[in-house]
Amino acid sequence: MRIVGVIPSRWGSTRFPGKSLALIAGKPLVLHVAEACRRAKLFDEVIVATDDRRIAGALEGCPVRVVMTRADHPSGTDRVAEAANPSDDDIIVNVQGDEPLIDPDLLDAVASKLADGSGWQMSTACAPVRSEEDLFSKSVVKVVLDSEDGALYFSRLPVPCRRDGAPDLDSGLYMRHIGVYGYRGDFLKRFVAHGPCPLERCESLEQLRALWMGARIGVVRTNDVGIGVDLPEDVGVVERILRERDAKRV
Repeated sequence: MRIVGVIPSRWGSTRFPGKSLALIAGKPLVLHVAEACRRAKLFDEVIVATDDRRIAGALEGCPVRVVMTRADHPSGTDRVAEAANPSDDDIIVNVQGDEPLIDPDLLDAVASKLADGSGWQMSTACAPVRSEEDLFSKSVVKVVLDSEDGALYFSRLPVPCRRDGAPDLDSGLYMRHIGVYGYRGDFLKRFVAHGPCPLERCESLEQLRALWMGARIGVVRTNDVGIGVDLPEDVGVVERILRERDAKRV
């Protein structure tokens, strides 16, 4: 069994073209993500899956494997599956290429969720919803958990719905999804072969395909929601956080 972290990194971002090479504190975004993955203790290998030679060139000297993939993949998961080419018993962790502050301990926890033999086909992460603004935002994905922290449903709407009164954010029921995914190798191959399902198309959430297929998704709880780089102005936010972290280490 291998545990492999794969970072899908393409050039053509709709809102921020070329963001993988956006400089953050003097280093390309994709290099920050790769270095975070290298700090994960359980990863046997880290792969960057890209369709662009410029992104590959930015990783020269970084001890990760770069795999050039097709340019026409419909999703990052398809790109991950091509690059990883997993055996059935491998564990593949899909690490979003726009998360420069991703916690290596969280990556280990997502991988460990599948390595402990508990029967999950997929794993992911969540954190508490802390404001009604986030609860009602369609850009913040919510996940409903069962008694074993398995995913029952993901939605852009505020679920679970409290029939009477305002949502109780202190109840522990309202969790936001964190977009890092672990897959067993055999399930990843079935997942990409299946293609999008109606629920996935409706909510524009790829993980709903796994539930549609009957898979069990184990969810790791964390308090760190991370910071994604979606727009050019997000670069300054990440740089400020990095400066604050460096100041605390002094």
